[in-house]
Amino acid sequence: GIEFIDSYVFNKAEYIRFNSTVGRYVGYTEHGVKNAEAWNSDAGILGQEQGELERFCKPNADLHYSAILDKT
Repeated sequence: GIEFIDSYVFNKAEYIRFNSTVGRYVGYTEHGVKNAEAWNSDAGILGQEQGELERFCKPNADLHYSAILDKT
């Protein structure tokens, strides 16, 4: 399976992350937790993140996978 992770970093510290396997945002700081609560309640934002798995990850994974197989 493919997992899409979208991390948000401020001053070299990750404060919030979207994980496609979990299907929601997780906050790692006080600010991140507040953002996670707001973004998790917005179906449009969650749908956009989940869409990245289909739009970007899966087509590119197929390309990389076939390139690896060609080299073996």
